[in-house]
Amino acid sequence: MEAFLNALMPRLIPQGCSFQIHPFQGKDDLMGNLEDRLRGFATWLPADWRVFVIVDRDDDDCRDLKKRMEAIANRAGLMTRTKAARHHEWQLVNRIAVEELEAWYFGDWAAVRAKYPKVSKEIPKSRGFRDSDAVAGGTWEAFERVMQRHGYFKAGLAKIEAARAIGQHVDPARSRSASFVAFHSALVEALV
Repeated sequence: MEAFLNALMPRLIPQGCSFQIHPFQGKDDLMGNLEDRLRGFATWLPADWRVFVIVDRDDDDCRDLKKRMEAIANRAGLMTRTKAARHHEWQLVNRIAVEELEAWYFGDWAAVRAKYPKVSKEIPKSRGFRDSDAVAGGTWEAFERVMQRHGYFKAGLAKIEAARAIGQHVDPARSRSASFVAFHSALVEALV
């Protein structure tokens, strides 16, 4: 996610705005340390700054995971987008990549093909891939299988390489991933 966002964000945010990514060592590390990190932010966060917490859903129930994330932010003293009475009052938004980051790739297949042109343009029309947020059997595993069938990543998916490459080409206007669209709409709101 860090590599993907570092490739994507400079194209989405206006000049004069900045961003910083604070990566964790996986979901367990993020969820275990999130409250302390957010408490620290709550002590100094300027009114016009926004915090995005992005995590893969993996096998978690989306609603339960979101409730846990919201509770953590509330205990830390930050106003979430979910709780804010008006859109401009929030400080933090929780977003879930459903099921994993690779679902966002399936959601903008043209971005994948921009870097990996041998993959079939028909993949998003194929059974099992029509809803990028509902790819069964592990999204990254499915992405790896598709890429390998088309001659890429024979030794296994190079996740960071793919994230950087695809992040440079993702166009929010094309995305069919509901979880990416939710992330992008919050980003657009934060930039207003």
